[in-house]
Amino acid sequence: MTADLIEIPGYVAGTWTIDPAHSHVGFVVRHLMISKVRGNFTRFDGHIVTAEDPLKSEITATIDMTSVDTANAPRDEHLRNADFFEVEKYPTMTYRSTGIRPDGDDFLVEGELTLKGITRPVPLKLEVNGFGVDPFAPDPAVGARAGFTATGEIDRTDFGVSYNGPIPGGGVALGEKVQIILEIQAVLQFA
Repeated sequence: MTADLIEIPGYVAGTWTIDPAHSHVGFVVRHLMISKVRGNFTRFDGHIVTAEDPLKSEITATIDMTSVDTANAPRDEHLRNADFFEVEKYPTMTYRSTGIRPDGDDFLVEGELTLKGITRPVPLKLEVNGFGVDPFAPDPAVGARAGFTATGEIDRTDFGVSYNGPIPGGGVALGEKVQIILEIQAVLQFA
């Protein structure tokens, strides 16, 4: 498929940097088999290269695993230790796209996630929210921002995050499936 078959309103080709102040890297996991707990990472960075042909675009991101935040300090400390992320040995998680293809009105990003030294394919459903003027740029006439939403799911045990405690009456403390929810705003870079 070529760019003339993919039409994205206001599309701008270029290199973009993720704006962490206007982005969110979050996750959701089932807890005690009855509810869901949400968390996020507060420190991350990444780049997006939007190619002339949108399907040849590339995405890379790095997440600081020490920045995990579930709004509960004791739980966050537990997530940082060897039972879960083992942040002293594996301080970052990375994602690198390997391809992009249309998926209905949106796109599917094929990519590789590396967590705890284990790399696995993780596809993300991508919604392009739009491209617009960057009012914060030194020259707003040429500055631009772009917004994206990406969602996916991983099995945490595939990445060596297998800790689980039994609960009275049967069942386990945590689900194995983890939903990934990304709200990304990126800033166009200039050479």
